[in-house]
Order: sequence, then C-alpha cells, then structure tokens
Amino acid sequence: MVDETEKQSAHRVVIVGGGFGGLYTAKALGHTPVEVTLIDKRNFHLFQPLLYQVATGSLSPADISSPLRGILNSSKNTQVLMDEIVDLDPQQQKVVLKGETLAYDTLIVATGVSHHYFGNDHWKQTAPGLKTIEDALEMRRRIFMAFEAAEKESDEEKRRAWLTFVIVGGGPTGVELAGAIAELAFKTLKRDFRKIDTTEAQVLLLEGLDRILPPYPPDLSAKAEVSLTRLGVTVETKVLVTNIDDNIVTVKRDGQEEYIPAHTVLWAAGVKASAMGQVLADRAGATLDRVGRVMVEPNLSLAGHPNIFVIGDLANFPHQGERPLPGVAPVAMQEGEYVAKLIKQQLLGNTIAPFVYKDFGSLAVIGQNEAVVDLGFVKFDGPLAWFLWIFAHIYFLIEFDNKLIVLLQWGWNYFTRKRGARIITGEPVLNDDSLYQPPISSQAPVKV
Repeated sequence: MVDETEKQSAHRVVIVGGGFGGLYTAKALGHTPVEVTLIDKRNFHLFQPLLYQVATGSLSPADISSPLRGILNSSKNTQVLMDEIVDLDPQQQKVVLKGETLAYDTLIVATGVSHHYFGNDHWKQTAPGLKTIEDALEMRRRIFMAFEAAEKESDEEKRRAWLTFVIVGGGPTGVELAGAIAELAFKTLKRDFRKIDTTEAQVLLLEGLDRILPPYPPDLSAKAEVSLTRLGVTVETKVLVTNIDDNIVTVKRDGQEEYIPAHTVLWAAGVKASAMGQVLADRAGATLDRVGRVMVEPNLSLAGHPNIFVIGDLANFPHQGERPLPGVAPVAMQEGEYVAKLIKQQLLGNTIAPFVYKDFGSLAVIGQNEAVVDLGFVKFDGPLAWFLWIFAHIYFLIEFDNKLIVLLQWGWNYFTRKRGARIITGEPVLNDDSLYQPPISSQAPVKV
C-alpha cells in the first residue's frame, strides 16, 4: 500500500484524451510507480473504426463503446476524470480544466481530430461527418428516415431525391459507408417496403482525386472500385463538391457544374485537428501543419518541451518515410505504448531510441465478403480479406463483452442479412416540401 507521502512524490502523468493513444498509454502505465490522471470529455472509449456500422444499423453504440473506468479499474494508480481542458501553463506545468487545475510532471495530449469542411462549416448541418456516437446516430436517423419518407412520397422526382445517398470523400470511411448503404438498399431492405423499390436507390461516392482509397496502392483502389460497383455504388472520381444547399449537391467536373438532388449527404472528406493543437501553439510554441496537427520530435515530444508529448491523430510525425504517419488506430496504439515505455525508462535514468512505427498493413471493408488488404509483402481482396478484416477488428476491440457481442451480431447479420439496430431516433420530418427545393439555376438538374 502506497502511503500519502509516497503518492504525493510520485511522478504525475496527465493524459488528455481517452481514444486509442491516450487509453493505450494509460494501460501501459497501469502498474508503474507513477500517478496517472486520464481526462476525457466522455466517460467511455469509442472504437471509431466500427462507427460506420452504428450509422448503418449493423451495431448499437454500446457494442463499440467501453467505460473508461471499467477498462482501467485494475490500475490502482490511475484516476479517470470526466472533464475538458481549456488552457495550459507549461511553465508552471499545469493544465486548466473546466472544473479544476491539475499539476503534471509529464503531459500527454491525444485529443484527435474532427471534421474538416475546408472553409464551408455551414455544410455541417446538411452533411454530417462521422467521429462521435452522436454523429453516427444522426447519420442513422437520416439514412433510415430517407427510406420512410420515400415510402410516403407520391411525386416521382421528390421520391428519387429521398432515395439518393451522396457520400463525399473516397477514403476508407467513405468507402465503408457507401458499401454499407448499398447493402441496405439492395439487400437488407428490399422486401420491407410496399410502395417503393429500395433497389432503385442511388448511392453516389464522390472523390476529388483520381481514385478512391488514395493511401492504398493503385491496384487495390481499382479492386475496391470494382467491388463497390458490383454492390451497386456509383463511384465518381475527379469530382469536386462546390456547394451543399437546399438538398442539392453542386459538383464540378471538367469545369462544368452539375446538380444532384439528394436529401441524404454524408461527409467523409478531410479532418482538422482538435482545439488542443491551437492551445499548444499559443501556450507552448508548438508548430502546426495546415490542418492544425502538432509537429512532434522523433520521440513524440514537443520541441522545447521534453515533458509534453502529442500522440495519435493530433500528432504530425514526419520522421519516418516520405509522408507523415497516417491517422489510424494502430499508429495511436503504438505511440501510446512507446510514450509509456519512454516514461518508465526516463524514471530509471535511461534513454530509448526514437519512435518507429511498425506497419502491419492496411485494411478496408467494402461489404459482405468484400474487402481489400495491403500487408506490404502481399496484397489481396475478396472473402479472405474480409475475414482478415473481421479478425483484426474483433481482436482490437477493448473488452471481451464487446468482442463477443460484435462477433455474434456479425454472425447473425451474415446469415440473415438483417440489421437489428435500424432505429430512427430524434424528430424525423417526413415529406416536408420545405426539405426539397429545386436547384437555383437555369440549368436543369443533372444526375451523376
């Protein structure tokens, strides 16, 4: 039992953010003679890679969420605070929370990123992104409300707009959303309605670059596009979204504007750093990249502040390869474990080598039995890739009950093609003509 004097003299580690980076740091420090405080605005860890399945009705929020206190309850040196940092004093080594001020010896910031609308933040109300449980539930509401509204709509043009789903951004999130919505429309729901044929739905995936999944090798991008097309998704590349307003998506292709009437527009294009990046810049002189991520040293510390570390999606780590490390969960996990190891060794008076990310490969799911995998030494797609994707996601889910529930739910969905979380929450408005406005243009709408 540690007495109060020893506790007060223990090295104080404050971790901001309970995502993959912060949580893996806290877990790795769980039985170390340090005093750990984990701060997060939420009381749970969210397994973001499966958030799109909540948005499309395959899983419920609790299936991919775990209470932080429950995860860390065996770490007697760790305190969890549900709070938010509003300021930082690196000279006094203190963080200012909404509720109190905390002193630290080592500060680890892992607050992640949010949606980036490239200067068009007013699109947020029309085209929600996917970073939180609330985002996923709002997407789910809009997706399933669209089918319900179409069932009651007698006007063919308006019904077509309800059955048009536009996903902006062809990265992994956009690809996963497009594939899942296509499976809903063309398989899961096709016998559930009486007046509409859900297989007449249009699922449009728009990407500004020349191919989807830009971080992946070109051949896997091509295979992913083939798989999406087979599912019924219309993939459009080299298309820029220039406006989203009045249920009309305006796009530019080859210098020509086109208009897509659509009630359901989902955003999966680009991210920007959390507000903590700017706090670190203002208070600690951190250098930020163009989207607000913090430039870090080879050991993930802040230049000029060796006791402040930035990890996960908020960190720009340019010291390995031609590009900064990607904002994916495995990077955050390894960075968290590295910083924990570094702290342990520093307390012993030792040093360790700079951080090196071990890339075990990339996976993206497209639909049932459809995925692409790049393991570096081999690339493949199809059912084998899909099973590998399932195994990896089950393995990295934090708690055993989540692993079991998700595995059973996926098994049930696989054999029945049913999705048990198709619940519309909030206040849906059905067949309100104010929700549908024709494009303000002399040019007739063009469907892409």
